[in-house]
Amino acid sequence: MGNSRGRLDVVATPIGNLSDLSPRAQEVLAGADVIAAEDTRHTRTLLQSIGVSRPLVSLHAHNESSRVPELLARLAAGESVALVSDAGTPLLSDPGYELVSEAARAGCEVRVVPGPSAITAALAVAGLPTDRFCFEGFLPARAAERRARLADVAHEQRTLVFFEAPHRIEECLADLAATFGVERRAAVARELTKAHETTYRGTLAELIAHAKNDTNFARGEITIVVQGAPASSAGVDVHQLERAVSLLVRELPPGRAAALAAQLVGAKRSDAYALAMRVAKDRDGAD
Repeated sequence: MGNSRGRLDVVATPIGNLSDLSPRAQEVLAGADVIAAEDTRHTRTLLQSIGVSRPLVSLHAHNESSRVPELLARLAAGESVALVSDAGTPLLSDPGYELVSEAARAGCEVRVVPGPSAITAALAVAGLPTDRFCFEGFLPARAAERRARLADVAHEQRTLVFFEAPHRIEECLADLAATFGVERRAAVARELTKAHETTYRGTLAELIAHAKNDTNFARGEITIVVQGAPASSAGVDVHQLERAVSLLVRELPPGRAAALAAQLVGAKRSDAYALAMRVAKDRDGAD
C-alpha cells in the first residue's frame, strides 16, 4: 500500500511579483491531480497567468480539519496533491499544518517546492542581523494582548519578525517602542516584490515619525523586522520588572519608579522607564 500512495507537494507562490513563481513550481502545479488552495479564486487567477487549469479544492483556516480526510483519501489512492496559500510558503502564518502532519503520519511522501516568503524577503533587506531570528507572525489586534505578547519577547536576543495589518502599524510601532525602547533598531518592509516596494529603516522612534509623515507608510502588506535585545538585558524577568514598575509608579513619578525598578530587577533603566511611562499613561486613561 505504501508504494501506491500519492505525493503531497508544498508549493511556494509569489508574494507579489508573478515572475517569482519558479519553473519547478509551475511544473508541479501543472502536473497535480488536485490543488488545495487557501482561496481558490486567487489561485485560479495565478494558474490562468501561467496557462494552467487544474481541479481546485479550498483549504483554509476554517475548513482544514474537515478537508484533510478527503485529501488523505486522494493521496492513498495514488493522486498527487499540491498545497498552496494565497502568497508565499504554506504553513508560515498560513494554513496547511494539519494536512502536512497527517500526510506524513500516514506515510505519504511530502515534498517542498521552495520559493517566496515575506519572512526571508524582509530579513534580506532589513539591514539587521540574520544569523539568528524568531518569527512571531501577526501580533494580537487588541492593545492589551499585543503589549503582553511584546513583553514576553522584549529581551529576546534574536532578530524578531512580525506581520502587521496596515491600519494598525502606527499603534504597533508605538507599543514596540514602549516595550523595547525607542532606540531599538527596526525595519518596516511594505509591498515586498511589488511595484511600490518600500523598506523603512531606523530606530523605532524614527519609524514612528515616518509613519506619521508618509501617507504611503500604512498601505499594502507589511512585515516588521526588529533587532534583538542586547546581551546585557538578557535574563531579566520581564514579569518581575512589570510588577515592580506597576507597584512603584503608584507612589512615585515615572522616572524615579523606573530607576528603582531597574535596580531591583537588574534591567536597563531605559526599558524600565518606557514601561513606567506606559503604565502611567494607561492609569491616567482609565481615570
